[in-house]
Amino acid sequence: MSSTSESASSLLRFFDEKRDSILDDLFTFLRFPSISTDPVYRSEVAACADWVCKYCRQSGLTAELWPTAVHPVVYAEWLDAGPDKPTVLLYGHYDVQPVDPLDLWDSPPFEPVIRAGQIYARGAVDNKGQCFYVIQALRALLERDGKLPVNVKLFLEGEEETGSKGVSEILDERSKQLKADYLLVVDSGIERLERPSVTIGYRGLTQLTVRVMGSNTDLHSGIHGGIAINPIHALVQMLSSARDASGTITIPGFYDGVVELTEEERSKIDFDFDEADYSTTFGASTAGGEQRYRPLESAWLRPTFEINGISGGYTGDGFKTVIPAVATAKISCRLVPEQDPEIIGKSVADFLQSVAPEGIEVHVDVGHGGKALRTTPNGKIVQASANAITDVCGIPCLYILTGGTIPITASLAEAAGAEVALIGYALPTDRLHAPNEHFGVDRFRLGLATVGRILELLA
Repeated sequence: MSSTSESASSLLRFFDEKRDSILDDLFTFLRFPSISTDPVYRSEVAACADWVCKYCRQSGLTAELWPTAVHPVVYAEWLDAGPDKPTVLLYGHYDVQPVDPLDLWDSPPFEPVIRAGQIYARGAVDNKGQCFYVIQALRALLERDGKLPVNVKLFLEGEEETGSKGVSEILDERSKQLKADYLLVVDSGIERLERPSVTIGYRGLTQLTVRVMGSNTDLHSGIHGGIAINPIHALVQMLSSARDASGTITIPGFYDGVVELTEEERSKIDFDFDEADYSTTFGASTAGGEQRYRPLESAWLRPTFEINGISGGYTGDGFKTVIPAVATAKISCRLVPEQDPEIIGKSVADFLQSVAPEGIEVHVDVGHGGKALRTTPNGKIVQASANAITDVCGIPCLYILTGGTIPITASLAEAAGAEVALIGYALPTDRLHAPNEHFGVDRFRLGLATVGRILELLA
């Protein structure tokens, strides 16, 4: 284990000395139910954005709200480092996932509490906690040095959990303001604290809603059973045909353009995975992917076809013996570089139409998606991030990929003309998107110091 630099130590001390006030402010941030997926919370999302914007101003940045067709972007900047210093664009998001099922939370999701060193609240780790330590890192540098080591632009969106459609629509008109040398996405994680890492890529995403109709009303299964086609049967049959027994996706053209990593790239990425620990932690088998790939190869390097939910008919107490009129499924496909979300979405939709049984009416809605991203482990911002993580944690930093998706990042990097790295201190056990989401106070502290050191190393 290496020693921590004096600069990193001073950033850690900043948190230690201001811990109570920082956490008080974070708790205020977490109390906003900024659920972007539900229009009922639109005013709460707007109120959260307004609060963050004002907080950035109080922290020494120039800040404003950028309207979109959905939810506003909080944009802040500090550009007094001068033209001879690089510009770093920092990304995060202030919107959060819905909280259902509410009865599985041990404490109310928007009433943050600390238990055993963990902050419990919706958004604690994804992504309010992480974007808040970014702001605190900027505060720490400004208070310590009276300036930042580089020019900084901060981009906090309110649509990450819904696909960033409104945000993507404003990137062209805002591209001049977004220009940067480097883009640091602070919305990632590590496998465990003893193995800190920088993320050099993630999978893309396309989402679909499939609606299958067999009749104009629910039908009595005694009268119509054996005559009328059952849309749930049809839907299950259609979805089952998308994958074979080996886990390979059978949709024509699905793998077109998929490129394997080179041996040099593979050698720099940590694919270590404890299957027994995974099964113990999550109660899940590791046999969900293509059989010829190891677990992390499947999770990081291969596209997937996942059924997120199926609904139809009656599932309440007792029995209601009907043949339902309608069945619905939600599908997500995780994508890899060179796969276009729109093209894949159309391929999946066309396939499902083609395998639908006769007599069934099928409607497929392809939602907004996001492209995959992969960057080089040799880039300056990746190296600066790895060195900063090593400095702060005292442990050599690893390089990883992630199977999740941050929909706007690839488009944001293109608009900014920036080289990209992804960092974060989320753990797989933090229950992202689930009841009892949480984030360690110790990891918030490390994140603050890491962001500060990255900016210093890029100067």
